[in-house]
Amino acid sequence: MGDEEQIPITPIANRLVAASQKMAFHPNGANGCRIELPSRNVCIDIMQQLRSILFPGYFRLSEYTQEGMAFHVGAILDSIAINLRTQIRRGFCFDCCGAVSVQQCERRARDITHAFMERIPDVMLLLGDDVQAAYNGDPAAKSPGETIFCYPGIFAITNHRIAHELYRLNVPVIPRIISENAHSITGIDIHPGAKIGKKFFIDHGTGVVIGETAVIGERVRIYQGVTLGAKSFPLDEKGSPIKGIDRHPIIEEDVVIYAGATILGRITVGARSVIGGNVWLTHSVPADSSISQREERNFAET
Repeated sequence: MGDEEQIPITPIANRLVAASQKMAFHPNGANGCRIELPSRNVCIDIMQQLRSILFPGYFRLSEYTQEGMAFHVGAILDSIAINLRTQIRRGFCFDCCGAVSVQQCERRARDITHAFMERIPDVMLLLGDDVQAAYNGDPAAKSPGETIFCYPGIFAITNHRIAHELYRLNVPVIPRIISENAHSITGIDIHPGAKIGKKFFIDHGTGVVIGETAVIGERVRIYQGVTLGAKSFPLDEKGSPIKGIDRHPIIEEDVVIYAGATILGRITVGARSVIGGNVWLTHSVPADSSISQREERNFAET
């Protein structure tokens, strides 16, 4: 910079380091134990590998014969298992310094990875039903393969089915990385904890939000801008939201929810009901209901 005065960077850096050490969430364990955090990039790569074997021939493997497919699928599964085990172990990062030994965390990661790998064929069958539901539910779809390649709802539900299995196995952090990857690409925000039944279809998709404790039955179809959210957040004595309570809707089988509808709280939408566009719903409705904005206003006024 010639004769110009240099900006004093070192003191600023030292202040930042000192301030970071005071943060409760700083990624350094007690007694100098160094924590390895999961890698977002590796987790997303694992998800891409999983997508290639859940839809074989669509994203990879199209060049292989049927006889050679099993070998190459096995090689991908082996890579997934190795990398996922490492990321799961890193996901236990805040547990593996101190009372819980690194060896215990390694064993937990191994056992969870094994359990997850066993579930992959079942996830494939679920996704096959989701693809068929997308094809059957959209007259614009020319083939099931088109929904696999192009539909944001299929991308998002694929990530969700994987993230949900990891969530069920109590894997920290990684399910959210996978779900937020789909959210950033598609605009569809599904918490890994949401329970979603067979033959689920999100049409168009942008702006859909499905909360952690939502329960969705089989053959449900929803459109863009739908929110299945919480009405309120009960607080503890310190004023912090109480975690782990059921606070999102239950949607029973064969329900259709049209664009922009907002359904809040632990309420139930009965089977075969139709929820119209832009409805704001905070009370349960029985099976075979048809709820429009006018009907909901009439209910609120009574």
